[in-house]
Amino acid sequence: MICALVTGGSGEIGAAICSRLANSGLHVFVHANKSRERAESVKNSVTESGGSAETVYFDAADADATRTAIEQLLENNVIQVLINNIGLHDDVPMAGMSHQQWHNIINVSLNSFYNVTQPLLLPMIRTRWGRIITISSISGIIGNRGQANYAAAKSGLHGATRSLALEVASRGITVNAVAPGIIDTEMSKNTFDINKIKQMVPMQRAGTPEDVASLVYYLASKEAAYISGQIISINGAMI
Repeated sequence: MICALVTGGSGEIGAAICSRLANSGLHVFVHANKSRERAESVKNSVTESGGSAETVYFDAADADATRTAIEQLLENNVIQVLINNIGLHDDVPMAGMSHQQWHNIINVSLNSFYNVTQPLLLPMIRTRWGRIITISSISGIIGNRGQANYAAAKSGLHGATRSLALEVASRGITVNAVAPGIIDTEMSKNTFDINKIKQMVPMQRAGTPEDVASLVYYLASKEAAYISGQIISINGAMI
């Protein structure tokens, strides 16, 4: 059975991804740091539906803690699918942005990509098959007011994705990023009302976590073997 690690698996998009991958026969490690009750709920939902899942906890922004947790995970498992889904935002115009607000977002949303991905690369390379998919954002493509820190982190993920794809292409490993627009989550509901969404999105609606999960599932499948180094938008024709 192929094993998948979904970081940020306790969130709404992460939970949808965990469910979609597990329903397709993968064993899913649902990652969380502070949201452990939600991670357990995601795991239980997967197993109650007949899927296979476990929870794993570590702070992905802490390089040492992450490496230790992943080394323990690798003692009994081979991770061939990695979904980097961790993200954090702290929105404020850059003129008023503190040093901490800049570095905290970069550390969580960008540095965690290295912290989680790097220890998994050589074990994945040895299997000569793998899928690395990172959840980015439309902000990383077009920017957004008040999100210079968040957009910088997501844009950095795009460069890392393209570069890593070149490094592992000959080993049967694909590396891609998915860049959602407005997705129907609790966070977006607090930011965009229905009229604003209709103004911004040509499809006149927000996407769903399941929309994102379906795209991630395809990229993680064997059918997507020739897609790599891509930043794939999913935003209802916003751009």
